[in-house]
Amino acid sequence: MKENEQTSNNKNANGVMLNAYPDSIGCNLSDTITMLQLPEFKDVFSLFYVLPTFFNSDLDRGFSIIDYNINKDLVSEKDLNALEELNIQLKFDIVLNHLSVGSPQFKDLLKHGKNSKYKDFFINWNSFWEGNGNKNEDGVIIPHEDFLKKLFMRKSGLPILKVKFPDGTEQPYWNTFYQKVDTEKGTYLGQMDVNAKSDLVWEFYEDTLKKLSDYGCKILRLDAFAYLHKAVGQSNFFNEPGTWDYLNRIKRIADKNGLELLPEIHAEYGANLHHKVAKNGFKIYDFFLPGLVIHTLESKSSLALLKWAKEIVDKGYKVVNMLGCHDGIPVLDLKGKEVNGIYNKGLLTDDQIEAIMNVVLDRGGKVKNLYGSDGKKISYYQVNATFFSALGEDSKKMVVARVIQLFMPGIPQIWYLDIFEGKNDYKAVEAAGEGGHKEINRSTITLDDIRAKLKNDAVAAQLNLIRLRNTHVAFNGQIKIKDHVPSVIDITWTNNSHYAKLFVNLESLEYTVKYSSKSSEITL
Repeated sequence: MKENEQTSNNKNANGVMLNAYPDSIGCNLSDTITMLQLPEFKDVFSLFYVLPTFFNSDLDRGFSIIDYNINKDLVSEKDLNALEELNIQLKFDIVLNHLSVGSPQFKDLLKHGKNSKYKDFFINWNSFWEGNGNKNEDGVIIPHEDFLKKLFMRKSGLPILKVKFPDGTEQPYWNTFYQKVDTEKGTYLGQMDVNAKSDLVWEFYEDTLKKLSDYGCKILRLDAFAYLHKAVGQSNFFNEPGTWDYLNRIKRIADKNGLELLPEIHAEYGANLHHKVAKNGFKIYDFFLPGLVIHTLESKSSLALLKWAKEIVDKGYKVVNMLGCHDGIPVLDLKGKEVNGIYNKGLLTDDQIEAIMNVVLDRGGKVKNLYGSDGKKISYYQVNATFFSALGEDSKKMVVARVIQLFMPGIPQIWYLDIFEGKNDYKAVEAAGEGGHKEINRSTITLDDIRAKLKNDAVAAQLNLIRLRNTHVAFNGQIKIKDHVPSVIDITWTNNSHYAKLFVNLESLEYTVKYSSKSSEITL
């Protein structure tokens, strides 16, 4: 698509978002900027979700934050200026629930113990559960069974990390997510849950949101926000009304700094949490789309996909959607769930979800599960694979998946590897060791790799489609979803006299895109 064929410029309104680490492409963020300055990438992206190794961190590929200062090994002020010149706005994370043991706050706690200014900044497990359980032989309180069974675990065993205090005692601190302990060396890393009842935590949030706004952030993803509010006798995941109190408090800080919030939450469709968050005026992640697209292409049926698309439109959800991402392909999200004795159906049946998992695993993917307090698996969570490998490394399927995403409601977020048909990286998984399943979809690619890939017809097709989605004024208008036979997808966007139409035949995997230009209709 030539520049003079573009009907209008859609950038920064409802455009397309690149998603990558600062060092996903080349060695640092400046290499990504070099890619974005190539002629093939002109007007392709309006937004850039830079993952949190942008900041100083030490674990979980950036999500264990030490501080929110720029990681000078990967990012420079010059990079931020270059992105501004490209008219690309930024999306960042704030990891609301936790900070690294290497953060200044936790290091002060380790140094000064009970005399630390930050003694209440984090959550001492035993202090939290005092009077509501019994100590085991290791001196750790085991909550009473009726409290323990309400906890939502992200790993096997209790969510704690024992740390040494200056007086020589070991204290258990709440640690919902990752930890890395070397017993021989006596060293440890961990993402330590913060205590949102502390005024110092909210002062930290105030300072951080101001800092991110100064970097040029426009959209702020709230990572792990649903774990922030904790109370004895309640779930540690999205309990109410406490979670809403915290979310609204964060929103007031964001509003002062000109930031739009995007709460990140994984939950079963049947739990209806996506609706609650959207109803309260927040953008939501469309974590349902990746699995639905795989189901659509493998089953050659659009019924479930289009049902979800219509729900987005009918209920006025504002979404950010994706295919691949830094994490995994969600499957738990598609499930139904019993709420207050009533079973709410999922977007897919359990058998259909199992079929998605099996096809991705058969194509070399990995699986991530959730655990109960007894360490036993209670549910599958996500499958890990590049989206290209999940589709059987079929270029035709990848382009069709992309065009479906681009015509769905919401802001399309594009994982860098998907554009270039990235394949499962088994060496990276092996090198990462236990828990390294996510590295399967995080390969670093060089600028030379990209220049070579740009000669690939399927890659060029993706870039042309993304550019159309990013620049055509029709996508700022209204969407119409037609019902045909299940093997067809027929979606039209219109804005006054401007239009963009998609027709997909799922049996043949052929698609046609027609759109208005200044002089005529153009067909891709």
